[in-house]
This record gives sequence, C-alpha cells and structure tokens, in this order.
Amino acid sequence: MGNRHIGFVGTGIMGGHMARRLAEAGFRVTAWNRTADKAAALAAAGVELAGSPAGAASAADVVICMLSSGPVCDEVLLAAGGVLEAMRPGATLVVMSSIPVETARSQAGQAAERGVRYIDAPVSGGETGARDGSLAIMAGGAAQEVAALADVFAPLGRLTHIGPAGTGQLAKLANQLIVASNICAVAEALVLAERGGADPAMVREALLGGFADSTVLRQHGQRMVDGNFIPGGPAKYQLKDTGTALALAGALKLQLPIAETVDALFRRLVEEGGGDLDHSAVFLTLQNMNQAGGAGAL
Repeated sequence: MGNRHIGFVGTGIMGGHMARRLAEAGFRVTAWNRTADKAAALAAAGVELAGSPAGAASAADVVICMLSSGPVCDEVLLAAGGVLEAMRPGATLVVMSSIPVETARSQAGQAAERGVRYIDAPVSGGETGARDGSLAIMAGGAAQEVAALADVFAPLGRLTHIGPAGTGQLAKLANQLIVASNICAVAEALVLAERGGADPAMVREALLGGFADSTVLRQHGQRMVDGNFIPGGPAKYQLKDTGTALALAGALKLQLPIAETVDALFRRLVEEGGGDLDHSAVFLTLQNMNQAGGAGAL
C-alpha cells in the first residue's frame, strides 16, 4: 500500500486526523489546507505539505477532498489551475465532504471528461471517528473503483458501497437527518428532566442500555450535561446538511415535517451566535426558548 501516493485537500477538524491515519498506515500523503498553520502539525506524522491544492494533487494516484461545503469543493476542485485540472488521467478523486447530491453528480461528470475516476464518499462519526479510524464511509461510484480503494478506506473506517455517483451523498443526508433529529430529541428530553426537577446527568445514566440509548445520547448527551460545546461537528455544518436535505426533498415533492422542525432549531442556534459551537449546543437553544437562563444560555 505504501507505494500509492495520496493527495489530501482540507485538513480541518476531521481531515487532519484522516490524513495522519493514512500516513501512519504507510501511504505517501501530500496535504494542503487553506489555513496552512492547521496542517503544519501533520508534518510530524510524515505528511508532506503542499503550497496549493494543485500541488497536493498533481502527482497523486488518489486525491481525497475533505472541505466544508459544496461551493468550497467546487471552488477548489474545478477552478482553473485547481485540483481536477492538476490530476493525472487515470487517478481517482474521492470527495469525502458532505455536499449536495447534484453537486456530486456534476463533479463526477466533469471528472470523467478529464479521464479522472470519481467517488463520493461522505463520512459519519465526527472527530472521534476520524481520530480513531472508525468512521462510517458511504461511497457512491463504480463498484470496481470503490473496491480498488479498499486499502485506502481501511485506515479511516468501515466502507459501504451504496450505488452510483451521488448515492453516497444520499446516504449521508439520511444519516444527517437521523443524527440531527436524535440530537434535538436528546436535548428536549434533558431540558424536560432538568425543568421537572431531576438531575439530567442521572437521567442520561439511567437511559443507557435501554431503547433510548444511542451514540448521540452517550456522546452528545454527555456534552449537554457537561456544558462542553467545543465543536466536533459545528452547528453551522449541521444546518447546512439539514438545509440540503430539505432542498432535495422539495425537488422530490416530499414532506419531511420532523426535518423541517429540526432545521428550524439549528437555524435558531446559528442565528443566536452558536454556529461555531458543537451541534449538541441546540440544548442551549431549547433552554433559551424555555427561558432557562443561567450560565448555559448563549
């Protein structure tokens, strides 16, 4: 595996851990990040640093993109002198960012025109999953091309091939609706417990192992109890994903009433100034809505 050269574009909260794990697995990794200081620490793990996205991509067999949004991905990947233009024909572009389905399909078409293979492979698991290599990876693209990168995905987490290009993003939208709804439900439950006179920490403890148990209750419920909203997954990105899901639902003439309510809660959190807090900080929005006040309020 070590003879495969990976270009990595976007080494933020999750991308930095992912690039490090690939280097530690024996791959040659060349990384670029818009804020260079955030990538500098990766040099100690053996990651080479590039001065531009094209510099990270030009000699790579596989380029992984882990940027924040569809427009940012398009800017870095598709602009003149950008990643796609720099990639060699026969190389593979893997977009692991969460982007709209139609954006992934458009990128796949433009990659094909340049002889570049394309896989959309968004992930779930947050910073913890990225650090530990336990991400859920949802891949869209040609089956043989996804299978050919099994060794690249292995240090990052558990791979599932969903279907053709764009279906990885569909799976991620489904994931984000479930996660966002679960976070809001846990937050409501703990606000109810607190207002009713129970210790939210003990209520959370009591629910572990029952039907209400979940990764969200364990990780984000603990964040709510502790008042720790340092971002693993910023609320502004959660809002981006619920908005993307609702836009697609509208195009498909679907009604998703739970998603609409959840989107409104995260929109309020962002409007109240909590966009850079962890998405579990929707707990604070619910406290504010119920005039909880106190140290937890935004």
